[in-house]
Amino acid sequence: MSSMSIDLTRRQWMASGIVAMAGIAAGGIAVASASTGSGASSGPGTTGGATSGAANAGGGDRWNPSVPTVPAVPPPGKPGDFDFLHGEWRIAHRRLKSAKDAEWDEFEGEATCWTILGGVGSVEELRIPARNFAGMGLRLLDVDKALWNDFWVNARSGALTPPGLTGHFVDGVGVFIAEDTDDGKPILVRGVWDRIAEGRCRWHQSVSRDAGKTWDYNWFMDWTRIGPPRSA
Repeated sequence: MSSMSIDLTRRQWMASGIVAMAGIAAGGIAVASASTGSGASSGPGTTGGATSGAANAGGGDRWNPSVPTVPAVPPPGKPGDFDFLHGEWRIAHRRLKSAKDAEWDEFEGEATCWTILGGVGSVEELRIPARNFAGMGLRLLDVDKALWNDFWVNARSGALTPPGLTGHFVDGVGVFIAEDTDDGKPILVRGVWDRIAEGRCRWHQSVSRDAGKTWDYNWFMDWTRIGPPRSA
């Protein structure tokens, strides 16, 4: 796979031309949130989609969350796992701006999400007016493999951005990982959906340079639902 700007990865912020941070790898030396290994998460249950049994799953420090380990035989993906995203959302972003200076950028955004194909798909229209940025998240369930695929489309290019992240929901936490390279060295990119509850959830992104032993966080999104989805 081609080398990407690691501080942006899934969202491909660099490709939008908004930010220029050449050569800075997210979660590099001296980042504000320390590297961490995987740890089990637990919490009281809720109902609906993949939230059952884990309204507060994804514990740990707010900026250094624990993430459940994906078992060798993960729970199968099923239609409706992303139903929790259906709606209109306000999003508080916290994104690593400069790994060198451990500087974080905080800003507001919004999103509209629709469940499609009877729960086999989920579409997210992300809008960040403060950064003149928009794009689309597309999650599709490979029914035969019982595996979710998470893709991103930048509004400025209209092109699907590889690689997609693949993953499962474990104990109510969605863990999605893709292999990639940075400066010719293999890395793992991880996107996680946690703290899934009625009217709220969180997404965060991290990168590993040691085959998943430790992870460096570079983006957090705290989602709050403000209503049903508007018409597409």
